[in-house]
Amino acid sequence: MGPVLAGVLQLLALIAALALAHKPLGTYMAKIYTSDKHWRVEKWIYKAIGADPDTEMRWPAYLRGVLAFSAVGVLFLYLLQRLQGVLPGSLGFASIDPDQAFNTAASFVSNTNWQSYYGEQAMGHVVQTAGLAVQNFVSAAVGMAVAVALVRGFARSRTGGLGNFWADLVRGVVRVLVPIAVVGALVLVACGVIQNFSGIHEVGQFMGGSQQWNGGAVASQEAIKELGTNGGGYFNANSAHPFENPTPFSNLFEIFLILLIPFSITRTFGIMVGSVKQGYAILATMATIWVGFVALMMWTEFSHHGPAFEAAGGATEGKEVRFGIGASSIFAVSTTLTSTGAVDSFHSSFTGLGGGITLLGMMLGEIAPGGVGSGLYGMLIMAVIAVFIAGLMVGRTPEYLGKKIGSREIKLAACYILITPALVLVFTAFAMALPTPANSMTNSGAHGFSEILYAYTSGANNNGSAFAGLNADTQWFNTTIGLAMLLGRFLPMVFVLALAGSLAEQKPVPATAGMLRTDKPLYAGLLAGTIIIITGLTYFPALALGPLAEGLAG
Repeated sequence: MGPVLAGVLQLLALIAALALAHKPLGTYMAKIYTSDKHWRVEKWIYKAIGADPDTEMRWPAYLRGVLAFSAVGVLFLYLLQRLQGVLPGSLGFASIDPDQAFNTAASFVSNTNWQSYYGEQAMGHVVQTAGLAVQNFVSAAVGMAVAVALVRGFARSRTGGLGNFWADLVRGVVRVLVPIAVVGALVLVACGVIQNFSGIHEVGQFMGGSQQWNGGAVASQEAIKELGTNGGGYFNANSAHPFENPTPFSNLFEIFLILLIPFSITRTFGIMVGSVKQGYAILATMATIWVGFVALMMWTEFSHHGPAFEAAGGATEGKEVRFGIGASSIFAVSTTLTSTGAVDSFHSSFTGLGGGITLLGMMLGEIAPGGVGSGLYGMLIMAVIAVFIAGLMVGRTPEYLGKKIGSREIKLAACYILITPALVLVFTAFAMALPTPANSMTNSGAHGFSEILYAYTSGANNNGSAFAGLNADTQWFNTTIGLAMLLGRFLPMVFVLALAGSLAEQKPVPATAGMLRTDKPLYAGLLAGTIIIITGLTYFPALALGPLAEGLAG
């Protein structure tokens, strides 16, 4: 079997698995977020935190819950790292420096999981399990809660209530993430991923010195790392490390976990707004972009010209032999079109155009299918923009799901789509203009520029993957990328929840013959085109200076 055919077959198997899981999981999540019953363990949690899960929250109260919970998470994780040196189970590792502790706390709470440290050489068992793994669950649940709040804004009328943040948060963790993560961890253990609390072992000599490895609860963290579209690896090599991802099957299973909830939640959306077809339209848009990016990535990595590429059968540098080019391409696209950031290969070693595809995937806003929760609300914001554009073209008041898109709604949507590009481009400009940050680049020219552009794109879009050529463990990058991650996560949520509150207060508009049908292929095409055009107009100059210049020169 040739490598191209193997890659295509893996892609088809992945699509089939996602299709089988879409309906049951999407329906299950819809029941969870519309139920008025609480499990006993959930009641214990509500009592412990002093929350009333039956209280309806307007959007400012819902936002305060999101920000307060996340702020406590940042503080707790920061202190846990600063105190690591005196905690049991630290494996002898010292406390984390202030700038790196801030960066890591911001990273995991914002669901970015950017790492400027070597996991196996910096974090002990307590920080990994009680700090990082916990945030993998709750940060994903926060994204799901905000998405559900926006869906309620479309589904409800003449009310300001968007549900209860604490109930949505707890249900997301207890009823969705924990059960699936447990099953996922068992599958990964069966594949050979380690799961223990072992200490540091010397395993032999390497290049004249001793080589050491430490164990850890890797399988359990790997499962939620992918399922919650988090991405932070237990080891520095992330999902390229054999302790995290030992076989081609485990690699494909991890991609499945990454895409499972973001694709399935579109059905949850359709059920909650009373039209499954609307969910299918969003799903079709996401899937079309994802498949298109995978096909383009495989083409660039398999077909690049040159004697070395032709002899190796493609661009094999930086890719694990046990996975191959096809599986690495699927993983790279899936992790950058979601907010996962996990890697099973080094994106810096991809071809110039291949690296550009990973960059463009994040620049789309990570909405195809995007992060857990964040992908859905990002796509719905773009759906509002697309409806507004269609309304301008035909001279009608734009409407979506029975709600009018007026000046207030379109201003909130416009602010949402402008925040992340502003963060990326402004921070990149400062890093290139100042002398010190540029010293962290491994390469010069277009590729060096791509390293910095990729870092801020990854941070502001809450992705977390790295180009693997930039020394980001400096005070400048730890601080500025940390700020980009926090602002890129929580500022957009302000506008999402404000939009949800505005929509929920409206009364539904009756359907007429002249309304744009948003559950048809025509609208899905319009939505996909809107996403590509807006992203292209925003980022094309930066892409032209980096990956496009490198790809055309090669």
